[in-house]
Amino acid sequence: MSKKEAPSVNRKDEIVSAAIETFAEIGYYRATTAQVAERANISQPYIFKFFPTKEALLAAALEASWERIIASFRRVVETAQPEQLESELIEAYERILADRSNEMLLQMQAQTIPSDVIREEMRKGFRNVRNIVLDAFRHASIPHPEERTLLFLARGMLCNISMALDMPELMEK
Repeated sequence: MSKKEAPSVNRKDEIVSAAIETFAEIGYYRATTAQVAERANISQPYIFKFFPTKEALLAAALEASWERIIASFRRVVETAQPEQLESELIEAYERILADRSNEMLLQMQAQTIPSDVIREEMRKGFRNVRNIVLDAFRHASIPHPEERTLLFLARGMLCNISMALDMPELMEK
C-alpha cells in the first residue's frame, strides 16, 4: 500500500507526527499547515479532514506527546522495585528526551501559548504525570512523597532546558 493509500487512522497519526516535528523545529506560530502537510506527504486540505484548526492539530500533537510520557512512566511504575522507582523514572524520562526531543520542545513552546485549549492540554498532561509519580511514590512508601514528586517534576523541567539549550552541564551532579 502506498503512502497515499494508507488507512485514515494511520494518516491521522502521520499528520500528528509531522505536526510535532514541524512545530518543534519551526515554532508553532511560524509553522503553517502547508508545511505540516508537506512533511506528511499529503495535501494541505487533507489536514482539515481530521483537524478543524491549526490549534486543534497542536492540541492533538500535545496529547500524543503526553500519552507517550505517561505510558512510559506507567510501565516503570508497574515493574520497578520501590527502591529503584525514582531512578527508573528518571532513566525513562532521559530516554524520552533522547528519543523524542521534539515532543519536549513542543511542550516547552506550548507552555507560552495563551490559548485555553492548549493550556488545558498542558495542565492535563502535567496533572497526569504528577498524579502517576505521586501515587507511585506513596505506594512505594517513599518518604515525603509530595516533596519528592515536586523535585522529580522540577528535575524534568531542568532536563528539558538542558536539552533545549544543549547545556548538559546543567544536569551534572
